Amino acid sequence: MKTVLVFRTSVADSFTIRKIKPLLDKLMNNDGDWNFDLEDCDNILRVETLKVQASVIIKNMESAGFLCSELDD
Repeated sequence: MKTVLVFRTSVADSFTIRKIKPLLDKLMNNDGDWNFDLEDCDNILRVETLKVQASVIIKNMESAGFLCSELDD
């Protein structure tokens, strides 16, 4: 069963999403899906995964220069 993780990010446009796509695709390793909702004021990143933990996503996003924090349900 996949886990759904939701993050507030500083990703603000589709150009930036294209830039970060290889990183997120590598993290998912064909084991999950991800998408951004830039119409939301928190620039939401939604991840569905079987294995990747929130802390790994946050660490990688921050290493790439973006703010990223998990939102509670």
